[in-house]
Amino acid sequence: MNCSIDPDDDDVSGKLPVPVEVQDAIRTLIAWAGDDPTREGLLDTPKRVGRAWKEYCQGYLEDPASHLARQFEEVGGYNELVLLKDIPFQSHCEHHMAPITGKACIAYMPRDKVVGISKLARVLHAYARRLQIQERLTAEVAQCIWDNLNPHGVAVVIEAQHGCMTGRGVRTPGVGMITSRLLGCFLDDHRSREEVLGLMGYG
Repeated sequence: MNCSIDPDDDDVSGKLPVPVEVQDAIRTLIAWAGDDPTREGLLDTPKRVGRAWKEYCQGYLEDPASHLARQFEEVGGYNELVLLKDIPFQSHCEHHMAPITGKACIAYMPRDKVVGISKLARVLHAYARRLQIQERLTAEVAQCIWDNLNPHGVAVVIEAQHGCMTGRGVRTPGVGMITSRLLGCFLDDHRSREEVLGLMGYG
């Protein structure tokens, strides 16, 4: 999309310029919702919302697999479960663009290499910072680790609350959705599956 930039929206503050077309779209939404986009409190809202959405969706600018590129072989013979628990994340659903907030547990059984534990969280955030559904997010994180680390197994469990259910529609707060994706030994071997799900707190 070729968007012209508001000439008054310079970048001297270090903030990303917001295209005029984006600001106009947000003003239209404000007016359609029933408010006056020209009133004082809303004058800068189109710019703020535009920048916020660029930040919410910064995962489109990332290659999640790049976070797994640096791997370590010298692990002292360690070949047991690696688990990162309760990683907080925020995303937005692709159906209503409402917030999804939750936590993820990510585990893998290394074959001969491991990665820094922060990299697992970075993979999660790279996918979460896109318009998502929880089922796809769970599968994408698991598949990325499976494809790039060549482990014996991968397990991802995500538990989240959805704004499209709590703030609109059925308006039922406090409901959590759980999704899981198991690959390799965690799918094929029931003892490995029970171990990893138990350590995650879902056993």
